[in-house]
Amino acid sequence: MATTPNQFILPDFLSIMPFKSSFNPHFEEVAAESSVWINSFKVLPDRKRTFFLQKSGELLCAYVYCYATYERLRTACDFINILFIFDELSDDQNGKDAYSAGRTFLSALRDPSWDDGSILAKIVKSFRSRLFEVDVPACHRRFIQHCEDYVNAVAVEAELRERKEVLSLDAYILSRRNNSGTKPCLDLFGYVLGVDIPDEVYEHPVLMRMYLAAADMVSLSNDLYSYNMEQAMDHPEHNLVTVLMNEKCCDLQTAADYVGVHFKLLVDGFLADKARLPSWGSELDTVVANFVMAMEKWVAGNCDWSFETQRYFGPARHEVKQTRVVKLYSKSTEAK
Repeated sequence: MATTPNQFILPDFLSIMPFKSSFNPHFEEVAAESSVWINSFKVLPDRKRTFFLQKSGELLCAYVYCYATYERLRTACDFINILFIFDELSDDQNGKDAYSAGRTFLSALRDPSWDDGSILAKIVKSFRSRLFEVDVPACHRRFIQHCEDYVNAVAVEAELRERKEVLSLDAYILSRRNNSGTKPCLDLFGYVLGVDIPDEVYEHPVLMRMYLAAADMVSLSNDLYSYNMEQAMDHPEHNLVTVLMNEKCCDLQTAADYVGVHFKLLVDGFLADKARLPSWGSELDTVVANFVMAMEKWVAGNCDWSFETQRYFGPARHEVKQTRVVKLYSKSTEAK
């Protein structure tokens, strides 16, 4: 493998895709509510609470659910904050502990009467009570199933991290679709839009390819944007950049360029399939059109958010957005 340099250049995802993000006008009020809610549980140590005090999770929601009403944006913010908390906790857990936390997450999500007295259960039960106020049973069912896939994949990731194991490219892409948490976020469309999507529509091969392409676009961009932080924290194994450098015996810049090429292929495939969508009748066609719009907003909004939050690029985020040059952190205080 070639020597890793001290910087690399990001692909220009924002120019590659034709999707444009918007920003939810309810952000300020909803962010304040959700931030107070999640921080009241004091589930994270002080060194990990900075992200939440900056309302970064709520900022993401304002971009990716830009069309949501006040109440539904609040619920989406709560869920994104839960995902970030689960992610932060699992980063410090072994496979066994991550699996146990996942069972708590799922049990509290499935059964409103279940309670093991843990803070995590309390958080999830509070979120669940808001989510199920909207009657979209098919979307709720898929949401819970994909949450199960997510927590199981996070436990496997923790085991791989313990062993410092790097997956093959094919295995990684399948794993990443689940452990990124993107699928449940896309499943929230039914709740946020207030419409259910029947299985025969959701499972249509064309729409399913678009769904997976959107999930992969989010994962690819997240991996590239988070690589610097992860390598500085000395756990870059479960990242597409590391997988590519390992499998293709290439350097960091070549791996980053490859991610850009694959992202472009996903965009092109998504657009081609959008033109191929069949008709299910005017009512369902409107539902599908809104679902497609929501996928596009998630992909674009996630990219824009990545340069507004300090999570990935810190104080240099606006400079990185302009130049696309990422200077690698040292494995020291910068990582913290």
